Amino acid sequence: MNSDLNYTKAIELLEKVSSSEGFLASAQNISNYKRVWARDGVICGLAALASGDEKLIETFRKTLETLASNQHKNGTIPSNVMTHGDKVEVSYGGLAGRVDAVTWFVIGICQYAYCTKDITFVAKYDTEIEKCFALLEAWEFNNKGLLYVPLSGNWADEYITDGYVLYDQLLRIWALKSYNHFAHDDLITAKIVAITKQLEINFTPNSVGEKYHERAYNELNFQEYMPCSFSPAGYKTQFDAFANSLALYLNIGSESFQNTILEYSIALKNEMKLQLLPAFWPPIKETDLDWNLLKNNCKYEFRNYPNEFHNGGSWSMVNGFYGLALLSKGKNKEAKELLIAINEVNAIENFSFYENFNSETKAPNGVPFCAWSGAATVLLHQSLHTNFKFLV
Repeated sequence: MNSDLNYTKAIELLEKVSSSEGFLASAQNISNYKRVWARDGVICGLAALASGDEKLIETFRKTLETLASNQHKNGTIPSNVMTHGDKVEVSYGGLAGRVDAVTWFVIGICQYAYCTKDITFVAKYDTEIEKCFALLEAWEFNNKGLLYVPLSGNWADEYITDGYVLYDQLLRIWALKSYNHFAHDDLITAKIVAITKQLEINFTPNSVGEKYHERAYNELNFQEYMPCSFSPAGYKTQFDAFANSLALYLNIGSESFQNTILEYSIALKNEMKLQLLPAFWPPIKETDLDWNLLKNNCKYEFRNYPNEFHNGGSWSMVNGFYGLALLSKGKNKEAKELLIAINEVNAIENFSFYENFNSETKAPNGVPFCAWSGAATVLLHQSLHTNFKFLV
């Protein structure tokens, strides 16, 4: 299929979800998605920056302004904001607060300033960013470097990860690095080094240094990737495609272990029917110990059947970031193949841009016209064809 047509359709979707307050999560008239979400909005905004489209970039600016103006006094960034005329509804999370809203917001502000060359934009939100970083410090709880994230505390809000979740630590590093491009603060540089060291000590095999949970670490049979999370109850060992993509993109871990992650992820992608990485792998089944934790962690209806949603489902959005990771490691051929696979699923049902897909049956799941599914196409297409690069 013509990649330019896929790109055009993705841009059209981002235009459809553009509102006076920022990017909405879906063009579908579903109440919970007709909101400006921190995470979805920033990811769509990153795609806007990659596109170079001035109107979309303006919508990204509005997204960030909406989030900033509704920051909680303690520093929390809204999970989502809905505006009805003069009435504003703000949510800081459902069953739990959303830790990644805070990090995505900081990343968004800094990437916007970097790509538009508008340094004043960072200065304008310095106070809000400082509050975000202070809050993240508090969320360490034990002041040892890693964030402690509640169950449901990030994008995988109906999954089993909790405690020291890999994805959230990596987003924090990206946020700190993005901000420090402008701040040049030695304390922030030291913090980045400290968090990176803790990640390598606790999430990679044969590491040297004092572990958070020595007994659990020593009992862990390390796979060919970083485990998705650990807590006082031990490690959860599923492959988290988003987190491991961020680890590659941010260059975390030894070169040899990064190559191991690359080889594992490419092999996994190639054996999947959709030729996409599943969000978490392998799927949790009814016979598994974690099934009870999974089946009870939903606010409305249960969606995490094996091979679906977070539980082994395939998401265009996650694969967009995997594509950026592949490119950062010089895997251009694999990135091109991945873009073809993303475009193929986004085009299903006359470009319905579904939220995710069953990795076994290939059936679409979730919300159609999902904005960040379109963002994946834009991010990877522009990175491949225009050599566009974010601040990393």
